[in-house]
This record gives sequence, C-alpha cells and structure tokens, in this order.
Amino acid sequence: MNILIVGPSWVGDMVMAQTLFVCLKQRHPDCQIDVLAPEWSRPILERMPEVRQALSFPLGHGVLDLATRRTVAQGLRGQYDQAILLPNSLKSALVPFFAGIPKRTGWRGEMRFGLLNDMRKLDKQRYPLMIERFMALAFEADAELPKPYPQPRLQIDEASRVAALAKFGLELDRPVLALCPGAEFGEAKRWPSGHYAAVAEAKIRAGWQVWLFGSKKDHPVGEAIRGELIPGLQEEATNLCGETSLAEAIDLMSCASAVVSNDSGLMHVAAALNRPLVAVYGSTSPQFTPPLAEQVEIVRLGLECSPCFDRTCRFGHYNCLRDLHPQPVLDALQRLAGDPLADPLPLEH
Repeated sequence: MNILIVGPSWVGDMVMAQTLFVCLKQRHPDCQIDVLAPEWSRPILERMPEVRQALSFPLGHGVLDLATRRTVAQGLRGQYDQAILLPNSLKSALVPFFAGIPKRTGWRGEMRFGLLNDMRKLDKQRYPLMIERFMALAFEADAELPKPYPQPRLQIDEASRVAALAKFGLELDRPVLALCPGAEFGEAKRWPSGHYAAVAEAKIRAGWQVWLFGSKKDHPVGEAIRGELIPGLQEEATNLCGETSLAEAIDLMSCASAVVSNDSGLMHVAAALNRPLVAVYGSTSPQFTPPLAEQVEIVRLGLECSPCFDRTCRFGHYNCLRDLHPQPVLDALQRLAGDPLADPLPLEH
C-alpha cells in the first residue's frame, strides 16, 4: 500500500505530523509513505524512519498555479492507493485529485467537496490536540485513537552531526544550552532578549556554553542576547541564527544538554530530539500544540488576557512575556538538566 501525505507548511506542524506516520505504520506495517511538502522540510522528513521519501512541492504557500499543480500530479499518477491531506485548504486537495489517487482523505476544510472522497467532519471537542487531528486520518472515521499517543522522534546520523560540529568549529567539552529566541508567528511569542541573556549568563557562569538557533531573521536578536553579556562571557555564546541550514540546526541541537525555546518550530524539533526542554509561552497556549516529550517544562504566567493568539500585543505591553522573569526558567532548567558536568546526558541517535 502506497500512501501520499500532503504535508503542512510549518516546521512544528511537520514534526508533529510524524504521529500520523507512526499510526499508519502501526495499521499497515508494509505501507510506503511519501510526503509532498515544501523543499525546506526535507531535513525533517529525512530524519523520520517512517517516511520513504520527501517529494519537493515547487509552489510557495498560498500560490494557486493550476498548471504546475497538474504537472506535479501527472508525475504522481498511478503510484498511490491513498492520499492524506494535512492542510485544510482547497489548493492542497488539487494535486491528489488531478493525480487520480483512488482514496483521498482529509478534513472538510474550505470547499473541498468533490476533491476528497473520504471527507471527515472535524469535532474539535473530541480532538482538541493537533496531533489527534493528524492521527485520526490514519483510521476510519470516528475510530478511537489508540493510547498512549506516539511522540515525534527524529533520528540523527552521527557522521552528519560530526560534520556540522566541525563546520562551525564547535566542541562538546562543556554542556551546551541551546536557546531558540525567534518565532516566525510574531512578536507576541518572543520572550525578551534581556531575559534570554540573563539565562545565558547564569549557565555560562556555571560552566556551560550557549548556542543560539534560529533563522536569518533571528540573527539580530541573537546578537542582542550576546551583546548583553560582558566580555569574557560573550565569547561563550555562539550565534548560529541564520548561519546553519535546517539540517545542521537539527544535528547541532541534538548535542544540547538543555534547550530554552519560545513556542516555535524549533521547540518541536527540540522535543523530537528528546532534549530536556523549557518552553516559554506568552500569547499562545500549550493546550493545542504542546511539545511532545518526557523531559519538558512549560513556563507561562497565564495572565487574564492570555492566550490571545495575536501576532502583536493588542495592549502594547507584552506583559505575558516581559513579566515572565528568568528565574522560573532557570529553576526549570535545574530540575530538568541538573548538572551535566557531573552526570552527562547521552546524545540521541
């Protein structure tokens, strides 16, 4: 049985989609799973043993371009028994329809009547978690989801990890604190750089080194965090934001003794690498897309105005993040990671 998954467009969602792949393999052990998704997602999919291959989708998010979709579909014709669509958009249903894939499964979404022939009506009360909405598509409609739920787990190749360490001149002679200070969604998800700097300073003084991860957009905030450290400590913080590929960021983050992250795609990557993780929440809530791992602490204030899910603070104060001081995060780090100098954590493979 060959199954085509039309994948999501966000890093965190793609990580969480592995729960669906695991369920499919449990139901159909001999099935082959291919994922049609943006090219950026290849490093994530290549680290999921359930996925046979990542198929690069050439169109950007929101682009219709029917001719290109028909061309992509032509290359897929006759290869798949089922397509499962994770986005709820009409556009995401076009390629499986044009490809004539016999069974096309997805939630009702926007105007997809006729494009899907196994269309489900979503009960948000029954499936409050995003992973439940993904996993349910592996089963017949209204089936009970088996528990415990699978957790995403990315597999790391030792050779690629060693190559990434060498490329950036990084060494594992001290515990690594990975900081992920960015968030593509907007400012209302970003813990202040001064708070990150305070956590970095405390851990550097305790004998750690700090690596900062993120996209090119996050490079300035990485520099701001480093800039708040005094000379002598600043040299122990390496700003990798925008310097690494996603593949390199995943491999390097697998070396971390602990991670502190905003609610972002990299938060889900850290969880899937099974690194001790402190997740900082402000405008959003862990009730829908929590990090899925055992060694996780969520730190949030839970103000009356949050979660608002706004990109920017409607009141302009961002108190849900500004008033969340560094000490609770440091306390959570201590509970999760303790002193790796005395008891090093094994790296994940």
